[in-house]
Formats: sequence, C-alpha cells, structure tokens
Amino acid sequence: MSDIGAGDAYQFEFVSLDAEKLPLAAWRGRPVLVVNTASFCGYTPQYRDLEALWRSYGPRGLIVLGVPSNDFGEQEPGSAADIRKFCETNYQVDFPLTEKNRVVGANAHPFYRWVAGILGEGGTPRWNFHKYLIGPDGQLAGAWPTPVRPSDPKITAEIESALPKP
Repeated sequence: MSDIGAGDAYQFEFVSLDAEKLPLAAWRGRPVLVVNTASFCGYTPQYRDLEALWRSYGPRGLIVLGVPSNDFGEQEPGSAADIRKFCETNYQVDFPLTEKNRVVGANAHPFYRWVAGILGEGGTPRWNFHKYLIGPDGQLAGAWPTPVRPSDPKITAEIESALPKP
C-alpha cells in the first residue's frame, strides 16, 4: 500500500520464529492482540498475562501474537532459538511468536508503520510490551502502552467485545 495507515491489518505478514509465514489474513474475522516483546525487560513477566489471555480467549477466537524486538534497551539480543527457549522455559508461551522485528522508525515492520499512520508517532511503541488489538474487521480496535498489563479490564473488555458471544 502506498498510503501509510490505509487498508487493514490483513495486508501484513510476519515470519515466525520457525521461519514460517504468518499472514495476518489467516486470522481474518478474529481479534488479534499484537505485542512487541523482549526477554530481558522489567515488563517481561507480562508474558504470563499474555499466555493467560491466549488460554482463556483463544478457544473463542483470540490470537495473541508476540513480536520480539531489540529496539528498546537491546533487551532481546538472542537468536530465534534463544527467544523460543526463554519463552517456553520461563513462561510456557505457546502463542505465536514472530522473528525479531524493528517496531519503530523508518525500518519498522510495515505493520508498525501502518499503526503509526493511523495513530501518529505518539501511538507507536515507546518500550517493550506495547499492545495493539486488531478487530475482526482488520481495523485497529485498541492500543495500550507498556505499563497497561494484558489482564487489565480495559484490554479484556475490548477483547470480549471483539469475540463472538459464548
């Protein structure tokens, strides 16, 4: 797309830690919580909350997508294998994780440039564990900065409203 912020999130694709394609279009019609993550950050324990969301809301359709990034404080220095081992061993993470990506600046992953086009530079991640909710229609449905835990009622309420009713 030529217009940053145009279109929907389904135009973007990530690559998994296993080098497999992760097109957001594969999750069309489902809410997707996209979070830039890091293994050696004071906020790293948020992995626990992300995994809890995945286990709780995943059966109803929520996708949690972790996007490891070394952009802030060089707190994600490891390889894909290092990241996977850390997340599985310490937090039992089994939601999808992408390969390491830039999330800010001109070289940011196109998804993050799209978010910047919608929210402006003030809406881009300022640190690890910034959260974006993509609604079932592929549009940005919510954004929360690092200190807002994934289990915060502001986030769970938006997730609930984006999911089919049980």
